[in-house]
Amino acid sequence: MSSSVLRILFILFLLIPSFSSAQQEDVIVLGMSAAFKGPTGGLGIELYRGAMAYFSYINDNGGINGKKITIKAYDDGYNPIPTIKNTIKLIEEDKVFALFNYVGTPTVTRILPILKGNSDKHIYLFFPFTGAMPHRTPPYNEFVFNLRASYEQETGGLVENFLKIGRKKIGIFYQADAYGRSGWNGVRKTLAKYGDKIVAEATYKRGAKYSDNFIRQVEILKNAGVDAIISVGAYAACAAFIRDARNMEWDVPIANVSFVGSEFMINLLLEEEKKTGRSYTNNLINSQVVPSYEDIKFPAVRLYRQLMDKYNPVPPLELIEKDHKPLKYSFVSLEGFLNARVMVEILKKMGKEFKREDIKKVVESIKNLDIGIDERISFSLKKHQALDKVYYTTYKDGKFVPIIDWSEWKK
Repeated sequence: MSSSVLRILFILFLLIPSFSSAQQEDVIVLGMSAAFKGPTGGLGIELYRGAMAYFSYINDNGGINGKKITIKAYDDGYNPIPTIKNTIKLIEEDKVFALFNYVGTPTVTRILPILKGNSDKHIYLFFPFTGAMPHRTPPYNEFVFNLRASYEQETGGLVENFLKIGRKKIGIFYQADAYGRSGWNGVRKTLAKYGDKIVAEATYKRGAKYSDNFIRQVEILKNAGVDAIISVGAYAACAAFIRDARNMEWDVPIANVSFVGSEFMINLLLEEEKKTGRSYTNNLINSQVVPSYEDIKFPAVRLYRQLMDKYNPVPPLELIEKDHKPLKYSFVSLEGFLNARVMVEILKKMGKEFKREDIKKVVESIKNLDIGIDERISFSLKKHQALDKVYYTTYKDGKFVPIIDWSEWKK
């Protein structure tokens, strides 16, 4: 090989990294770690799908200053150790612009020290799918921006509504980890305001499957004379608990918080109804942190439905189970959609140069932003949670409908 050919090959070798960098400069990469498989996998899938429906729409219309938005996603199985590894990889190897759409309290809680330790790199977590308090309070709240209301707001509202209709013997069924305890604390604090206490509590281990038996947990609460239950768990376990309660002829009202994944829980119960002929979907209440996807009076809901129909996005196939069937619409994908919508507004405000060191200042300057629902959003130096409203739904006539009158469950 001649020296001139060698020189050309050497020059081309030197140019390869710059071509690669140029490609990256045309993309804004957001890093996501979530459960995409297992008994909570539907949550990560739906959150991803909702976000990508909106990002795809933005990308098709020129992107952000010519840059397209993409999500680099990894499965963590809703377990903290993989989440830690994924986060380090996203920051150090993938060099993402920001972290986005993480799922779960036990996972998010464990990566908070990583955010603090990388404060010099200006790495922030945007809009995690959890209402827990650790990332809403010092010393970690400055590294996380939340869109949704907290679990304390969700459980507090459920408690107050039950008390108003005379259901004062409140019990709690919860996941035995940081997520469950966050909801437990919200129930306890609200009851204490009225001089009441949790009557009984029952727990289960994270990762429980629908096939697991929850008769013992039902017995603990039933034998204590509980007249309303607040569940703080994932959809497989909560559906199994409801199944076993109804099989034991216990028709007490059971309320779940937004993290449960309402549609996945209901689908499991509907399948059970087909097998047994029994009813499992009566007297269920679900708190939500976004409006109903059926409520088309909101511009954001109309656009969400339009873009979900048009793009029907799916995560990379290696992340999901082969037999997984995505939901047409869901509260979770609507939340992902709204997360993406706010993220786009943040990126638009950053100007032509996307510098991570400017993110915090840009987000905290957002005031009274209309995202197409019934609550405008604002951030500030001391306020890293944008929405506070909680919506209450029940399942009737094949869909979740808003609760207008709680007297249906009056004791």
